[in-house]
Amino acid sequence: MDISVVIPLFNEEESLDELSSWIDRVMKAHSFSYELIMIDDGSNDGSWKKIEEISTKIPEVNGIKFRRNYGKSAALNSGFEMAQGNVIITMDADLQDSPEEIPDLYKMIVEDDLDLVSGWKRKRKDPIMKTMPSKLFNWTTRKMTGIQLRDFNCGLKSYRKELVKNIEVYGEMHRYIPVIAKWAGFIKIGEKEVDHQVRKYGVTKFGVERFVNGFLDLLSISFVSKFGKRPMHLFGFVGTIMFMLGFLMAVYLGVDKLYYDTKARLIADDPLFYIALVVMILGTQMFLSGFLAEMIARSSHDRNKYQVEKVLKGASSRINE
Repeated sequence: MDISVVIPLFNEEESLDELSSWIDRVMKAHSFSYELIMIDDGSNDGSWKKIEEISTKIPEVNGIKFRRNYGKSAALNSGFEMAQGNVIITMDADLQDSPEEIPDLYKMIVEDDLDLVSGWKRKRKDPIMKTMPSKLFNWTTRKMTGIQLRDFNCGLKSYRKELVKNIEVYGEMHRYIPVIAKWAGFIKIGEKEVDHQVRKYGVTKFGVERFVNGFLDLLSISFVSKFGKRPMHLFGFVGTIMFMLGFLMAVYLGVDKLYYDTKARLIADDPLFYIALVVMILGTQMFLSGFLAEMIARSSHDRNKYQVEKVLKGASSRINE
């Protein structure tokens, strides 16, 4: 199969007929073998009934229905597990992403040998209350991850099959799939300018909560990608520095008391004593946190799980087998 189109959706009943027909026309015009996977993320309208109805007319349509709303990341992860195409295309269900982009996104994976291609909406047809936070979000993500994409949050992306089968998406991590991919060793990441349509039906699901959660997830994935398998390198280092700083303060107070104090004051009368004490305690706690995290990481079931791209066996090995 050439392409799997994965579409997460929530209360998008009105757009599904037009979207599925549009995708089907594009696929047949370019002679692609394909499947369309629609994931109903706990919709409370008639989205699932519409998916069932469409599947009777377009046999390539498959569906997954969640019992409740889990979020876009969960929907994408389930779609990735089900997908069988050599190239996986993701897009939103609100008709703001154009299926006409699919052939070029497919070629960039197959012919240009990229692992991931992210859409970039140069001219967004969204209100400023949505575009301004998005620009701040994209700028911050570029600075923190070093991946030079202009639109991390664009739902229109294409992936090599091996990529989606070797990553896990959860929380609000769908925004950071390029970061997760790079962490997993899929470093050939490209970008394509795509058209952005005006929303025809329904209302946007964007809100302040999703914006805040996105930044929190960025901090999480940045930490996990750098220190997930070696937490002691962070906690132990910071804890040691803090403890030594507090210890040097205590030494200073002791020397000052023994040799330079002419008023016979108690060490506890100096505020620096309490600062030194707190810093040493915090340093010790940080070090112990790193030690415990290291023990947990070393006991993890996937501690020796690595991304293997190819295995080559010589003739003598094959004979012995």
